[in-house]
Amino acid sequence: MIFTAAALILTLLLAPSADATPIVGLQRDVEFDSYSSMSSSAQLTQRLLTPLTALQLQRTILADDREPREQAIDLADEKFALYVPAQQPANGYALLVFVPPWEDARLPPQWINAFERHGMIFVSAAKSGNDANVLDRREPLALLAAHNVQQRYRIDPARIYVGGFSGGSRVALRLALGYPDLFRGALLNAGSDAIGNAQVPLPPAPLFHQFQQGTRIVYLTGGHDMEHLEQDARSRRSLQGWCVFDIAVEKMPWGGHETADPSALERALTALAAHEPPDADKFAACNRRIEQELAAQTGAVEKLIANGAYDQARTALRELDARYGGLAAPRSVKLSTHAN
Repeated sequence: MIFTAAALILTLLLAPSADATPIVGLQRDVEFDSYSSMSSSAQLTQRLLTPLTALQLQRTILADDREPREQAIDLADEKFALYVPAQQPANGYALLVFVPPWEDARLPPQWINAFERHGMIFVSAAKSGNDANVLDRREPLALLAAHNVQQRYRIDPARIYVGGFSGGSRVALRLALGYPDLFRGALLNAGSDAIGNAQVPLPPAPLFHQFQQGTRIVYLTGGHDMEHLEQDARSRRSLQGWCVFDIAVEKMPWGGHETADPSALERALTALAAHEPPDADKFAACNRRIEQELAAQTGAVEKLIANGAYDQARTALRELDARYGGLAAPRSVKLSTHAN
């Protein structure tokens, strides 16, 4: 009995205190301190820039006799808004990393009930609005937010999503495309772009194929927001042209250019989790077409170089780089050494 009592006392003394319990509810001005290799400058340029743009950036840094930065963000200077539902689902929380168009870190209050019902954590960075640099701030801040939430809470890796509103939604699409090994879906609220161009380049082939097969894209735009509805239509056509078929559209019939209302957000979050793998035959045929087109365009550049038409070759190579991005690497980088 003496041994049992002593063991009980020792257990109580060594047990985690109440302070160690993860905090739930809305938290403002949250500070993070953990860095991730995914948010490194090297990873950002490899995944989110075209190969030739990344090469030019590297050359510029070397020409200026500068050391490449390991991380673009100093977390000691950053604040985040964080919302954690009261009940953790059995498989862990879902996570939505939100890229805002505004400067402050905040959660639209009408969204809270939906996050509670879906067991989904919301996180968003301050000073990450439309006026902030995309590659140096908005994108690494989103990646660091995801990483740090994963360090603090049990997160279901199959339900990690990125989203945004308006200009933030366009950044979210870039992140989903470049980081399909982190984000399994994107919620595009009133903002989108076509992919496969200099603004939204394709990542290296392994990542792009993972995006094609494993990423769910959900569009959510007000029925009276005609400009962004047209953007969404162009974006969806582009995705389908690049063999990305796991797409859903949720409607806000009476909405303008505004954040999702509670019922629309509820539907969109449900749609994010409804992953639909592509039809195998359709997917294979679509990718064969892309491979044939890439081979033809690459061959055209090689022919121009062989014929000494270097000005034309450089123009064609820039077009190849912009359209195919990482799919054309490393051949596009090799060709650039012969075209100059």
